[in-house]
Amino acid sequence: MAENPAYPVGLRLTGRRAVVLGGGQVAQRRLPALIAAGADVLLVSPTATPSVEAMADAGEITWERRPYADGDLKDAWYALIATGDTEANTAASAEAEAHRVWCVRSDDADAATALTPATGRSEGVTVAVLTTDIHGRDPRRTAAIRDAVVEGLRDGTLVAPHHRTRTPGVALVGGGPGDPDLITVRGRRLLAEADVVIADRLGPRDLLDELPPHVEVIDAAKIPYGRFMAQEAINNALIEHAKQGKSVVRLKGGDPFVFGRGMEEAQALAEAGIPCTVVPGISSSISVPGAAGIPVTHRGVAHEFTVVSGHVAPDDERSLVDWPSLAKLRGTLVVLMGVDKIGKIAEALTAHGRSPETPVALIQEGTTAAQRRVDATLATVAAQVAAHEVKPPAVIVIGDVVNVGPGRSA
Repeated sequence: MAENPAYPVGLRLTGRRAVVLGGGQVAQRRLPALIAAGADVLLVSPTATPSVEAMADAGEITWERRPYADGDLKDAWYALIATGDTEANTAASAEAEAHRVWCVRSDDADAATALTPATGRSEGVTVAVLTTDIHGRDPRRTAAIRDAVVEGLRDGTLVAPHHRTRTPGVALVGGGPGDPDLITVRGRRLLAEADVVIADRLGPRDLLDELPPHVEVIDAAKIPYGRFMAQEAINNALIEHAKQGKSVVRLKGGDPFVFGRGMEEAQALAEAGIPCTVVPGISSSISVPGAAGIPVTHRGVAHEFTVVSGHVAPDDERSLVDWPSLAKLRGTLVVLMGVDKIGKIAEALTAHGRSPETPVALIQEGTTAAQRRVDATLATVAAQVAAHEVKPPAVIVIGDVVNVGPGRSA
């Protein structure tokens, strides 16, 4: 039966009978896919694993608690034979052949009429890998090929753009703290499929080098105290390119909705009738401290952490931060965009009760090759920033967690 390679085909099993013989580990692995395919699953087995039993209890499959009997495959479209009884497996294979039922046999693949491929899924695509070498089947190799293809589709390294089903619109993608490996799988995939990328300075810039030559990259960098692209201009660029039928990615640093003006862009797109997808990103408020060996919470040290924007000084009438209340908290305070205001922030916190000896860490260019950390206290932080010439982007961590890492005393 195994003289020629198998012919690959996809079975439509919705509402059709699929019989599984045996309730062990093989059934446990294969049943979810049959259930997802909408098959009418009948399990025939005296016993079953707890997971398989749970599927029966939930009504996802019908379980007849008995051994295989001749006639079990009569009305089946597909059969999985996976009992521990070789004679029963052989008899079931013969019945499947007699009734022309496609059948997979776990103990002897060559004795069955079908093979189960190594299968994976990504964004509506099913990847199924079969070995064509009938004399040297290598399940580990087929699984490795499956994994490589699926991972490539997921992270965008294997580019397979949509053509028929792709809908023009905008994706607001959080690129993470800077390290290109810390963008989400979905974000990287959308980036690989984009026609236009409008990128922030704080986004993972290294990913732009991987884009195909036809992708238009627009610099939306908001460089502090230098040239910038006004938010209204960014909104207009997103809308105009999307209206041209293009797939647009707005690549932002961190998370789009954590001091990223993502909602302003989403609102502008909604008003223009442009479809918008939001892809969350890893916020620098927790990832950058972590990369520097600082946990924002730690048992017995901090039970809460608060993230605030420091782009407006505490004595500025535009400030929306309740600094007196923050000073009374015992947990961790994470300040973003506050390098040039840290002196006034430290003064406000100490004036309202926070100890001047509270540890402070500034992490510049966190998660990138240029990352560096400067330690201080609330009393010395302004002088340390000046002495070490700390520049944005930098995440500031205030609290006892600064001293928790290896080699430090909490």
